[in-house]
Amino acid sequence: MIAESPKMKHTLLFVAATLALGACTRAPEPAAPAAPAALAEAAATQTPVVHGFGPEISAEDFAMHVETLSSDDFGGRAPGSEGEQKTADYLVAQFKRLGLEPGNGNSWFQDVPMVETTMDEAASSASISSATAPLVFGTDMVLGTRSAQAQVAVADSPMVFVGYGVNAPEAGWNDYAGLDVKGKTVVMLVNDPGFHAGDAELFSGNKMTYYGRWTYKFEEAARQGAAAALLIHDDAGAGYGWDVVKNSWSGAQFDLPASADPDPRVPVQGWLSASVATQLFADAGLDLEQQRAAAGKAGFTAVPLGDARFAAELRNTIKESSSRNILAKLPGSTRPEEAVVYTAHWDHLGDHAAHDAASGAAGEDHIYNGAIDNATGVAGVLEIAEAFTVQDTPPERSVVFLMVTLEESGLLGSKYYAANPVVPLKDTVAVINLDAMPVTGPTKDLVVIGLGNSELDDVLRPIAEAQGRVLVEEDGVEKGYFFRSDHFNFARQGVPALYAKGGIDHVEKGAEYGKQVMGNYVTNLYHKPADEFDPGWDLRGVVQDLDALYRVGRELASSEAWPNYVEGNAFKAARDASRTVSE
Repeated sequence: MIAESPKMKHTLLFVAATLALGACTRAPEPAAPAAPAALAEAAATQTPVVHGFGPEISAEDFAMHVETLSSDDFGGRAPGSEGEQKTADYLVAQFKRLGLEPGNGNSWFQDVPMVETTMDEAASSASISSATAPLVFGTDMVLGTRSAQAQVAVADSPMVFVGYGVNAPEAGWNDYAGLDVKGKTVVMLVNDPGFHAGDAELFSGNKMTYYGRWTYKFEEAARQGAAAALLIHDDAGAGYGWDVVKNSWSGAQFDLPASADPDPRVPVQGWLSASVATQLFADAGLDLEQQRAAAGKAGFTAVPLGDARFAAELRNTIKESSSRNILAKLPGSTRPEEAVVYTAHWDHLGDHAAHDAASGAAGEDHIYNGAIDNATGVAGVLEIAEAFTVQDTPPERSVVFLMVTLEESGLLGSKYYAANPVVPLKDTVAVINLDAMPVTGPTKDLVVIGLGNSELDDVLRPIAEAQGRVLVEEDGVEKGYFFRSDHFNFARQGVPALYAKGGIDHVEKGAEYGKQVMGNYVTNLYHKPADEFDPGWDLRGVVQDLDALYRVGRELASSEAWPNYVEGNAFKAARDASRTVSE
């Protein structure tokens, strides 16, 4: 457990000192990595605090970072907000304290263009003709648009059930076969056909593929020309409850402009609650569960939802601006053009005060602090960065510490970086991603999300074994965690990606205890205002996790190895092609 200490009591003083050092603006920073005079002056006035950060990876230092980044003062770290500026100031101050160089030439930043869309729910509406009343935002459905238009309307749109909304030629599967959905509203199930069917031979059975992700389904609906796309929510298929959907889709929504992201976009997209979907099917003379079963069998044919028509009018405030990826670099001693990249997303869901007031929820906690998700990942990268700066032998390859934005909006900051990399992806040895570090305590298992995908497992395994731990696949493979964090945008370009963290089999309290901790996080904390820093967290396991991930990066940065994806993996071809070009 983390006991209160003088260092913890001085956190605010430390923050004030380090933020004074950042003084971050959008102007390029000087390239020199040496600490400026301001750093020395701050250290002189706050010696017990600044020098309280030790070179070792420690629970106490980790906790100080998390407590600061997830404090109410940072306002939930929404992109484009005052919380972003405070986060940038804090991170740059930490990078300077460690003597790192700016990661993007002379700058600590990579600007990421974004479009902010805030829907006026009071002035917007949605309805299904067969329903007796208009749909209620947040209760019956959530809707949004990626069109960057102030007003989007869909009127009298025929509704059709397209099963899982999958078009996978390599699997011989096309839910849109023989169907013209132009002008229509497609209604889809979340996850893969094999999941609800319990068929291990269908796609990857219980393990979600990218076809199961909601992001893919909306993209495919757009490619097919649909006017609107609606997903039917179910807790098991989505991997989270309706509250997560409601909270994630309320308030300002962020996107890359079309010029920076050519993926197709459907005019209106969103989710229907299970109860509304059940009634929709019943009104069409259909049984939702029977149709779910049919959709999980080869040869499924899309089904019109009777005479149901969908209509929606969304009124939005559109703001074009930019956010920032924040990055630092430790140059390699002999092969600085090659790099190992550590990444974590700094953003979260921000302050929903205005939205909550408009929806009648004023007075409740409206700051989404994002302590576990993902102040823990950011703190972890900072601790690993510090460990690199004090190792006896500098790494031969460069090490980049990349804090990305807009993860909560669909992995957009990492998507932008992957399309505009500072280090060419062909020269990027591997990506090590930290996201939502578990606070369970020490465990006998170390979870690798996507275990078996790449040769990075072979680098991590002996390190874990030396800690007395075993590598295991993630619990809940049906939830598609591999596709839900920033490493995925590197993986799809062929860069080997490692996403690993502590498991659930607690050394002293067993697996059931670990499951309870994880279950509490998913049910009560994930994407809720309750995700706040807790000084009672047991961070012994986090220290082990960070040490293991540091050692993986150190080994890769001090070798000539070029790890790859394993034979048969979908990402191997891209890696092979990039390495062939560079050799």
